[in-house]
Amino acid sequence: MKTIHNARYQALLDLLLEARNAAGMTQKELAVRLGRPQSFVSKTENAERRLDVIEFMDVCRGIGTDPYALLSKLDERLRNA
Repeated sequence: MKTIHNARYQALLDLLLEARNAAGMTQKELAVRLGRPQSFVSKTENAERRLDVIEFMDVCRGIGTDPYALLSKLDERLRNA
């Protein structure tokens, strides 16, 4: 199974989307903060492209969330699944 279609990777994307929505930020606003096109955010959130570790950290910081805290939430969510 490819990682991009893995349920654990989807859980990570869900947390990133939740964090962006909690910040009241649109895809376009995040893209501007990242210096990337809006399609980068859309394709990432829709699992059409995979984030590497550096991009993950950049996205978290663009949203205004701590990447380590988000990974901790992911770990908790996966343990309780």
